[in-house]
Amino acid sequence: MENPEDRKYSKTHEWCKVEGDIAVIGISDFAQHSLTDIVFVELPEVGKQIEAGKQLCVVESVKSVSDVFSSISGEIVEVNKELEENPEKLNESPFETWIAKIKMSNPAEVDSLISAKDYSEFVKGLE
Repeated sequence: MENPEDRKYSKTHEWCKVEGDIAVIGISDFAQHSLTDIVFVELPEVGKQIEAGKQLCVVESVKSVSDVFSSISGEIVEVNKELEENPEKLNESPFETWIAKIKMSNPAEVDSLISAKDYSEFVKGLE
């Protein structure tokens, strides 16, 4: 699957799509493929302050339990409640299925993330 170019990526396999002062966070296709079948997502609390590089949520698959990290600092303003009932959406459409929306406290952090092209090159080295 191609990594969409309308977002930035972290080396911990999260994507970030900026919409005004909101960062929409999800996991990459590489991440969902590595996790295998996702069976549970422990969503973060709306209103919580989060720092870039810190745990955003926990994703449980049939294979493991993994942390998902926030690539942006700010306040969690919305979570994707659909994932409580349908966590497999992260496997089915990782680039259409977001986990959380964060009101950015430091939009310059986006500049530290990598482009789709660079991320694709990065994951090629991991396969």
